[in-house]
Amino acid sequence: MRGLWRKCVKSIDSKQAGLTSIQILVVVVVLGIIAAVLFAPRLLGQAGRALQAQADADIETLGIALDRYAKDNGDYPSTEQGLKALWEKPEAPPIPINWLEPYIQIPITEDPWGNPYIYIRPGIHDRYGYDLISFGSDGVEGGTGEAEDVVSWIRRDE
Repeated sequence: MRGLWRKCVKSIDSKQAGLTSIQILVVVVVLGIIAAVLFAPRLLGQAGRALQAQADADIETLGIALDRYAKDNGDYPSTEQGLKALWEKPEAPPIPINWLEPYIQIPITEDPWGNPYIYIRPGIHDRYGYDLISFGSDGVEGGTGEAEDVVSWIRRDE
């Protein structure tokens, strides 16, 4: 009788000892939801800062290419020629005197939010150079945070 009793107790214990795969799945899902609620705002904030940093890097890259263009040709492209003059020789006046090569290998036409970069020559803020602007995530002038404008000139408030 003792042997039978031990077998019954063993079979009951082994069936109830662990968690089922459904219970484990429920725990993992609950933990995932908690993690998403706690960390999603931080991750989204980082994404916004990363896009701002990308726009800043694009403007820096375009600025270097514009400076090389001006060095070779005596002046920056006109507003009408635009940034396209960096990768295609302009045919509209003023025709560059010494256009040597594409000044940028991969054309940068849009900011990280899909809006075109705005190029103005002569600039409003830089009368002797140019203004290069991304209006940020909202696509309109002004804003704060991710919607803050990214510009090529040094701001007085910085």
